Amino acid sequence: MCLFVNVQKKIGTFQLQVQFESQARRIGILGVSGCGKSMTLKSIAGIETPDIGKIQVGNQILFSSAARINVKPQKRRIGYLFQNYALFPTMTVSQNIAAGLKGSRQEKQERVQEMIRKFRLEGLEEQFPEQLSGGQQQRTALARIMAYEPEMLLLDEPFSALDVLLKDRLQWEMMELLEEYRGTVILVSHSRDEIFRFSEELLIMAQGKVITYGKTKRIFANPGTREAARLTGCKNFSRIHRQDGHTALARDWGISLHVEQEIPVGANYIGYRAHDFEPVWGKRRKNCIKVQVGGLSELPFERNYYLLPERKGGEIPEWEKNRTKIAEDISELVCWFVQKEKWSRLKEKGLPDYLELKEEYMMFLE
Repeated sequence: MCLFVNVQKKIGTFQLQVQFESQARRIGILGVSGCGKSMTLKSIAGIETPDIGKIQVGNQILFSSAARINVKPQKRRIGYLFQNYALFPTMTVSQNIAAGLKGSRQEKQERVQEMIRKFRLEGLEEQFPEQLSGGQQQRTALARIMAYEPEMLLLDEPFSALDVLLKDRLQWEMMELLEEYRGTVILVSHSRDEIFRFSEELLIMAQGKVITYGKTKRIFANPGTREAARLTGCKNFSRIHRQDGHTALARDWGISLHVEQEIPVGANYIGYRAHDFEPVWGKRRKNCIKVQVGGLSELPFERNYYLLPERKGGEIPEWEKNRTKIAEDISELVCWFVQKEKWSRLKEKGLPDYLELKEEYMMFLE
């Protein structure tokens, strides 16, 4: 089923301008709070009305400013899962699932029982939302939505208010529950991990606009722009001066880069993820940066080293004197994150002399 969205909406000084087309079953929308993610979902659902544009699902036009079409939300066959699940607090699980269902009393009861079984809510039929765990509330909300057999499901940051352990469990649980759902699902999130785990295609938004769109894994491997790379979790950026097709000076790091690939003419930055460095002991290799620790953050399962760029090799900033503290502004530092399973190597050999930037992980960005 093809989804086509091309809408504009202005609220105060904020301007939403979104355009994309997809046939994917699982779509992610990634961006910081206030970038227009939820407004995009609400426009698709009919909760918000765009100023101009068109929204089409399959052969059905849901909104068209030119044709003066604006299908009511309840007729769009789109399910919307809010962050707080929006369950009716004075209704039981069964009553919540039945709310709004059409048909005879027996037909509604049969449908509710079907959803109870499908979403593993047996024994909870007469419980109220406040008596349910987070996972049970989520399953109840999904059961209520799926009872309508929607053609599309919109998930609006459903995990953002949860702690890490519960969030991880409910993410997997939801993906399992949606495994058999053949409709389109759009997940809005500011968490790159959620988006990467869930989506086939990815829409990255900033300040009301789409800055990149395509296959999720391709975008994470090659985001194209500095902002898209930052939103997908990249920590390290340097301005570059392209000296020729295969050589660039990383100006903020003070090193030259020599690569086999063709450096794009329009590239202004290089991005490099903090987990992708290769430690080097002894002689310097090609595309290396010297290890000069400016700060260290020790976490239960990861050590985050913050390294001085080579252009600062002769300087001793105040914050470098206490190496257990991180600079207030780490944007000038090079981040190297080491996961726990690699600590034993550092314990055995000590800190490396250099970190190598592997060409396959380099991202040349606009």
